[in-house]
Amino acid sequence: MKKSILSMLAVAALFVSCSDDDSSNTVDPVVKTIGKLDYTPGTKLDVSGWAWKDATLTSTYTAGTTEELDDVTTDKTVDGVVYLGKTIHVQDGATLTFEAGSEVIAKKGGADINLVVDMGAKIVVKGTATEPVVFSSENGESGDWGGLTILGKGISTGGLNVEFEVGAFPYGGTDNADNSGSIEYLVVRGTGAQIDSESQTNGISFCAVGSETVVNHIAVIDGDDDGVEFYGGAVSASEVHLEDNSDDSVDWTEGWSGGITNLNIVHNNTGFSTAFEGDKENNNPTFTNVTAVSTVGGTALQFKKASGATITNLYLEGYENEIEFKDADLFVISNVKINGSVAVIK
Repeated sequence: MKKSILSMLAVAALFVSCSDDDSSNTVDPVVKTIGKLDYTPGTKLDVSGWAWKDATLTSTYTAGTTEELDDVTTDKTVDGVVYLGKTIHVQDGATLTFEAGSEVIAKKGGADINLVVDMGAKIVVKGTATEPVVFSSENGESGDWGGLTILGKGISTGGLNVEFEVGAFPYGGTDNADNSGSIEYLVVRGTGAQIDSESQTNGISFCAVGSETVVNHIAVIDGDDDGVEFYGGAVSASEVHLEDNSDDSVDWTEGWSGGITNLNIVHNNTGFSTAFEGDKENNNPTFTNVTAVSTVGGTALQFKKASGATITNLYLEGYENEIEFKDADLFVISNVKINGSVAVIK
């Protein structure tokens, strides 16, 4: 969530030596930490059939007529249009369901406008390819509202009952198979509001969300921070489209151990941070069929500290730097594997 300043275009170096009892294991003493990848590019993901990702609001808010969403204390189903005029919580034990084609019109109120699914609660989004569910401000402009935050009982290296920085909402437990519901065919627009000088909200924040949660066919577009961020947990997702999010398209931290299959990232605006940012402890998230395309340069994959990932079928296009290890004295290059091999920088 916290934005980072991209490093100058330079090559840092890390010196490593062989152990005294294994002098035969020679290692190049200089390892580049930023540059182009030496790998065989994968097949570009075909998203021509993903028309659902371009969905926008079809309704407008009318005071006194449009239903205003409030805290959900018992099971509730939305089949139509609702207005999000403040931060609301789906509370422990309750399930909030959105039928196909439903819309949430979010007030343009920055970080004060969030949809939060508490620990022990569930969200069910039942969109379809022809009738996706849309969460957006009326204009869908970057930073208009906070976004969707899901708080689970999965494992976070931050500990138990971690306080999420948006409103200090607690998350994190001991059950990586926790179930926070299901999300299918959801388009989120105009999120990423400023909290303070250091932090902003994300399009969708998965906070210690467990592996029994179903996530597929989601799009986050024009967010003024990360598209999706994973804070620990083990949830996985598939068919994910992230477009013109100003910080990181995918960010993870606190030992997330899930993955994404069929991931499409697009950058058309200058000033973004990265396509990927991995941080803190490495629990080997996996990515399969990743396409990231930039028309404005920038950095594709960034790993902080000893973080890493296993990536299969990677296609990158248009990035000035394809990979960067942010902390030259801490990184472990073997934690990043591309198509079954340790990453190599040209």
